[in-house]
Amino acid sequence: MYDYYVYILTNKNNGTLYIGVTNCLRRRVFEHKNKMVPGFTKKYDLNILVCAEHFNCVYDAIKREKQLKNWKRKWKINLINQCNPEWKDLYSLNYI
Repeated sequence: MYDYYVYILTNKNNGTLYIGVTNCLRRRVFEHKNKMVPGFTKKYDLNILVCAEHFNCVYDAIKREKQLKNWKRKWKINLINQCNPEWKDLYSLNYI
């Protein structure tokens, strides 16, 4: 069995959102927090983990990532509010 995650990062409550997929959530968020990932997350300082979903199959994780990326912003905000209504950084809370 393998572990894959779809995750959402932000820079503040109701801020810019980034959706990604990884096979090691702790490592990947660490990379974002330490600006090791060039591109969108580094440019907009997206390093607060506000939502994460676990999958056993990489294809399911990728399918979910694509689904979320096609969602309206309001739907994404609602998802975050359901799983993390205070928009706490799940990484710093050792959620992962």
